[in-house]
Amino acid sequence: MPDNGPEPFSTSRLDALPLDIAYADEMSAVLADPALHTYTGGAPEDVATLRARYARRSAGSPDPAELWWNWVLRVRGDGRLAGYVQATVRGPRAEVAWVVGAGWQGLGYAKEAAAGLVRYLMCGCGVRAVIAHIHPDHAASAAVAAAAGLAPTDAWEDGEVRWRRDAPRDGRVP
Repeated sequence: MPDNGPEPFSTSRLDALPLDIAYADEMSAVLADPALHTYTGGAPEDVATLRARYARRSAGSPDPAELWWNWVLRVRGDGRLAGYVQATVRGPRAEVAWVVGAGWQGLGYAKEAAAGLVRYLMCGCGVRAVIAHIHPDHAASAAVAAAAGLAPTDAWEDGEVRWRRDAPRDGRVP
């Protein structure tokens, strides 16, 4: 498991870059569509608020047993940021989330990024279980979770369905 925060990783079309305050200006525009908050609540944040959030996330969790890993997603083809993925890692378990800006939706980026994140976590970081919480009406996010190998469980948290993927017993992650 990386000692000093997340390492960058790549998929076929995306580079996942560790979160940095310098990305706040561009990410503010990527995340500006209020529709991105339909299932999670809240509203788009201005650049100053996003910078402050990125500073807190980059500083890491106050709990030394919990790691906060966050990446922005850069589309390799045009160099633009398109969204983010994140993982809260506690021992062998990671809770993950993803957001792709409205202008990049429908292109498979969220599925690619989520699958890449799960591979990264399970192949080199000692994670044995990946969890996501998805609103029951959010079909697009459920499709992303399924593409990353997660499956819905019977468990619910804060009105969302818990999805889960466990590492195979042989340790090989496809």
